[in-house]
Amino acid sequence: MKLTHVELKQFDKDGYLFFPGKFSIEEARVLRHAADEVYALNRKEVWRETSGVARTAFAAHTYNEPFRRLGAHPRLIKPVEQLLDGKVYIHQYKVNAKAAFDGEVWQWHQDFGTWARDDEMPEPRAMNIAVFLDDVTAANGPLLFIPGSHKLGIVDAGHDLETTSYPLWTLDRETVTKLAEDGGCVAPTGPAGSMLMFSSLMVHASPPNISPFGRSIVYLSLCHVDNHIRAFNRDEWIAHRDFAPIEPLSDNCLNELISQKSVAAE
Repeated sequence: MKLTHVELKQFDKDGYLFFPGKFSIEEARVLRHAADEVYALNRKEVWRETSGVARTAFAAHTYNEPFRRLGAHPRLIKPVEQLLDGKVYIHQYKVNAKAAFDGEVWQWHQDFGTWARDDEMPEPRAMNIAVFLDDVTAANGPLLFIPGSHKLGIVDAGHDLETTSYPLWTLDRETVTKLAEDGGCVAPTGPAGSMLMFSSLMVHASPPNISPFGRSIVYLSLCHVDNHIRAFNRDEWIAHRDFAPIEPLSDNCLNELISQKSVAAE
């Protein structure tokens, strides 16, 4: 997958790109089943809400085969290599849940703000690319972006250790209000299998999910290999230390799993 000149200009302007239905329903279904398997595990990498439901599963590519394959999928890796101008490694891998009724807020933040403060990542030569595993709607806790906020550099933030089960460097209401007055606020929504990529400097959040419809999104946080982290303050399964460049698999690597399951069922 190669980004067009128009898409490159749009990314530079807004800080994100959205591709509805980039993965097939069958591919999304394989990943959704994998997410359920991962959420059910009793592992330190699986963080939970105060209610006990899964919030996020870190490093799922290291203990789940479909997510391993997704972590080297060319539809994810190639456009990021294009934008970052070189080979990339996985800095972080998350399968984020917003459970029906119980999915809690992700506060307003910038990912690079955390990566710079906690991990000593030198520059924002990193970004997120994600796949929707469920339909994401206005009702079930979509991502919220402030377009253009990626052009502001690192914004002042405080370390929130109380709002949710996961510590985060967050922006205060006054800052977010000012940014939104300038850039507006959008919420990309679309069917399972949609793909989203956004700058590591993008100011973003997601609201609680009080709807009866859960949603999961898997995120690869990819970093240029020359820009790897310098500090190891967080567990390796949160901030990875394998800086080897990703070698993309074939485009049908997930469909191979579908074929294998079909054969096994016969």
